[in-house]
Amino acid sequence: MNPNDFRLFLEVAELGSFTKAAAQRQTVQSHISRQISELESACGGALFRRTGRGVVLTDLGQHIETRVRGWVRDTDQLLADIRTDAGVPMGEVKLGILPSAAHPLMTRLYLRLQAEFPKIKLNIREGQGGELDALLDTGSVDMAVLFRYQKPAGPDEKLLATVGTYLVSRPGDPLTRNETVDFSKLEGLRLVLPRRPAHWRSVLDETARGKGFTLQADVEADSLRVQKELVAHTEHLYSLLGPFSIADELRSGRLQAARVMNPDCRRHVTLSLPKQGQLTPASKIVARLIEETVESWGNQLSEPA
Repeated sequence: MNPNDFRLFLEVAELGSFTKAAAQRQTVQSHISRQISELESACGGALFRRTGRGVVLTDLGQHIETRVRGWVRDTDQLLADIRTDAGVPMGEVKLGILPSAAHPLMTRLYLRLQAEFPKIKLNIREGQGGELDALLDTGSVDMAVLFRYQKPAGPDEKLLATVGTYLVSRPGDPLTRNETVDFSKLEGLRLVLPRRPAHWRSVLDETARGKGFTLQADVEADSLRVQKELVAHTEHLYSLLGPFSIADELRSGRLQAARVMNPDCRRHVTLSLPKQGQLTPASKIVARLIEETVESWGNQLSEPA
């Protein structure tokens, strides 16, 4: 049954006259009578009883009126909400991120969405570079924040930040006491490194081979937290991490770090978009907010101290 048929039914009930309903709708009485007759057939009985002054509801009509009035009101509200929402960005955005981008960037992004675009929902998946690339290629995520080892040039990648690499130790270690440390000093060190075949591990191994030595991995672990906790609790154990992943520990004094030089193993943090397919309005908003947030932090992944 069409909701408009029930709206007409309610109008006739309120006006008590087919003639008045026809005049209000600027149509002929026969058209109103035909529509009501069709509705009565669908309902299985007469809804109105004719009188000398017009029409009144039958018992069936009175029973239906009570239920129909609430239904029509709810339907009208639903249509109003739909029309309002038609101009409001909404939907789920699937986002792949590096562990070091989890906080505070994702926290700030969520808070801005709640304040400005509450109908956009985030679906966040954490992973390493190669895994995030695969998720992008298969369409499992709409965009990803990841590391590149060359500055992006294509339209499907936006440069967010450029970062160096730091040799990380527990506090008081003489090797990380200065601001910088030469890459060659990594020879013979006990290291916590990402598991192969991580791209970052390959870059580090190739750099060491170019210097004529092999990196010594005492522990292999993908988890940033595991790497940091092992280093923080073990003397003469080191890791090679980016500045954003250790910012909180450096401020609190739980870790100590020196920037690796010669070479500096620079990495570029990018917002990578699908090579094929169009972004939804919600995805475009999320991408814009990520770029704006990082730019407001001075092209860093963490808020300035």
